[in-house]
Amino acid sequence: MPSSSTAAAGSDATAMLTSVHPDIIRTHILTRLDGPALVAATSASSQLHSLSSDDCLWRDICLAVWPSVSDPRVAEAIAAFPSGHRSFFSDSYPVLHHQKPQRRHSPPPAKYLISAVDVHFEGKPIFSKVHNTETASGWFECSPFRVDLLDVKESVPTRIQKPVGTHGEAWLRHLEENLSLSWIVVDPSQRRAANLSTRRPVSVQRHWLTGDVQAQYVTVLAGGPRGSAAEHVQCTATVTCGGEEGGKLQVREVSFQVEGLDGKILNGRDSLAILGEAMGSGERKKAKRESEGKDRFEEYQEWKRERKERERRRERALDLVCIAAGVAVFVGFWSFILFR
Repeated sequence: MPSSSTAAAGSDATAMLTSVHPDIIRTHILTRLDGPALVAATSASSQLHSLSSDDCLWRDICLAVWPSVSDPRVAEAIAAFPSGHRSFFSDSYPVLHHQKPQRRHSPPPAKYLISAVDVHFEGKPIFSKVHNTETASGWFECSPFRVDLLDVKESVPTRIQKPVGTHGEAWLRHLEENLSLSWIVVDPSQRRAANLSTRRPVSVQRHWLTGDVQAQYVTVLAGGPRGSAAEHVQCTATVTCGGEEGGKLQVREVSFQVEGLDGKILNGRDSLAILGEAMGSGERKKAKRESEGKDRFEEYQEWKRERKERERRRERALDLVCIAAGVAVFVGFWSFILFR
C-alpha cells in the first residue's frame, strides 16, 4: 500500500538522520532551516526535538525575519517568555485570529507595550525601529491610542526608486506586492506577543494632497459587546513614503492605531484591553492565501457600511417621530385655542 511504503520511507529517513552526529545536525542542518521547517523538525523524532529546542537557533531565525529583535528592550522581554525565542516566534510568525471575545477573565493591564517594527522591500529590510508605549497614566487611558515611530520632520532614506513619467499605477501595484510590514506588539507582563500586520498592504494609494504613497496594513479583531461600535476593531498600521521623481523614497511616517466600526480611534484604555485579550487568547494560524488579510479587511468595510446604513435609518425614523410629535403639539395647541 502507498501509505505503508511512505511511512516506511519516513522511518528510514529518520533512522538515517538520527545516526548522524548531533553536532553535525545542529551546525550544518538545523541552521539552514527557516522557522516553519524547524517547527516541523521538532516533531520528527525525540532527538530532533531536543536539538531544535536550542534557543540560539530560534534567536538567529527571529533576527533573520525581524531585525528589530536585536534591540535590548525586545531581547530582555523575550528572555522572560516560557521558551524564549521559540515562544516569541510561535506568537509572532503566524497570523493572529481573534473573532470571538473571551470574557471569562481579563488579563492584568500592561504597564507598557513594546512595538517591534520592520519594513521590508523585495525581501530586504529598509526600516526597523522599537518603541515603548507607557500605558499606566491617566492621559494614555483617555487619549486616542496612536503610536508614531517618526517625528513630524524626521525621515528615513530607502533604496526604493521612484519612477519618472506615467508609470504610477504599475509602480503602486509593485509596491503592494513587495512592500511588507511586521508590527509586533510585545506585552512583557503577559509574556506574550502578536503580529498585528497583514504582512502585505490591504491598500497602497497616493495621498490626495501631498502625493506621498500610503500603504495600510490592517488586522481585524473582536472587541466590545455585540452591537457596539467596538464589536470589531480595525488595527491599522500605516507606512507613508515620499520623494522626488527619479530619486529615492524616504519613509516619513510609520504609525499604528485602533479604530471602531464608527471610524473613531479608540482610547488607550479600550485599545489596551482589546489588544491584551487578543494576545492572550487569540489563535495563531498559518495564512491560507496571500489575499486573506485583504479579504478580511473588505469584509470589515462591508460591516462598516451596514452599520452606517442602520444608523442612517434609525436617524431617519427618529426625525419622523420628532416631526410627527411637533405636528401633534401644533395641532393640539391651535385646537385648544380655537375650540375652547
